[in-house]
Amino acid sequence: MPDTSPTPGFLLSFEGSEGCGKSTQIRLLRERLEQSGRKVEVLREPGGTEIGESIRHLLQHSKEGAAMTPEAELLLFAASRAQIVREKIRPLLEAGVFVILDRFLDSTSVYQGHARGLPLDAVNAINRFAIGGTLPQLTLLLDLDVQTAWQRIHATGRELDRMESQPPEFFEKVRQGYLHLAAAEPQRIQVIDANAAPEAVHEVVWARVAAKLA
Repeated sequence: MPDTSPTPGFLLSFEGSEGCGKSTQIRLLRERLEQSGRKVEVLREPGGTEIGESIRHLLQHSKEGAAMTPEAELLLFAASRAQIVREKIRPLLEAGVFVILDRFLDSTSVYQGHARGLPLDAVNAINRFAIGGTLPQLTLLLDLDVQTAWQRIHATGRELDRMESQPPEFFEKVRQGYLHLAAAEPQRIQVIDANAAPEAVHEVVWARVAAKLA
């Protein structure tokens, strides 16, 4: 049976399409939590462990990844997730740490399920196996229209990775997939409009987190 017992820490995940501002919001939230006296750890998916970072490189930057099938992509994300849950997330939660995840299982449901078109039943089953009952207490979905997100991505001038290089139609499927998940799990997944200035978005993020911690 999966271990779903409460832990002293708190598990929060940020989700959203490329260009939604996750990195900025994670940084601002971490700073504010630390100022309030909490111990905070930020982890990214895929990655966060030596095994996970190797998988991340294969998924996003390796030339071999160009020929990757959606099924292989799904299983690699799950492998990275299974490792980080057991190596990092669970021990940190047991130690009372506030853990912020830059993506988690919902990314796989959306990118490999809704956008890639893999059967959602299979995606969800693999997700459940990978996390083993370790589910975020709160997931903040930074929602942004595809055109704005696309402009933000390309305005950086840097080389885009394999996921960022997908066409706009792919990211519209991603956005709609996220909104579908949020509608299905409103208690865990809360939607935040990411069109506003970063400081304004942060205040909404902080209000949602504070309400959960109260």
